[in-house]
Amino acid sequence: MSDALLPRGTDAGTPASDGSAKNRTSGPDTRATEPNPAPAGPSPRFWETKALRDMTDAEWESLCDHCGKCCLHKLQHEETGEIFYTNVACHLLDLKTGQCSDYANRWKTVPDCIKLTADKLETIAWLPSTCAYRLLADGNPLPPWHPLETGTQRSVRKAKVSVRGRTISEHDAGPLDEHIVNWDDL
Repeated sequence: MSDALLPRGTDAGTPASDGSAKNRTSGPDTRATEPNPAPAGPSPRFWETKALRDMTDAEWESLCDHCGKCCLHKLQHEETGEIFYTNVACHLLDLKTGQCSDYANRWKTVPDCIKLTADKLETIAWLPSTCAYRLLADGNPLPPWHPLETGTQRSVRKAKVSVRGRTISEHDAGPLDEHIVNWDDL
């Protein structure tokens, strides 16, 4: 790995509990659900009226578009802080579907995998530009292809914003700096 690039963790460079840098990331529930409608409640378009911190767990989880980008390894330039995505995925990511293969138990298998929360949004700089959590936190609307807008998870694949078919397993990758990608949807 280049001397200037370090594995990028999930919490703005916070070392893992064992002292090593975190380099595996995960976000909200990435299991495929079909369709992905808005949770029942007084406002079916809750994301337009509720603050992220005020959402129920079901509302929060439904914001995830299941793109799989949280599961990609990232590198951070040691001097500039710039974040570089790679096409290297956590070993739990199903490369064919772009979904976590063991979401419910991911913390047992991948101890530095995090659960994204409203509080953590302020400290996580690596969320992609297409991420609903990032978009809403920045005051932007959901994209038209988002499952809450379309009613189907297929819209993410159709819009080509999923990592499905674009990744390699961390077990097969080799040096991360040889896998840096510059996808338009990051």
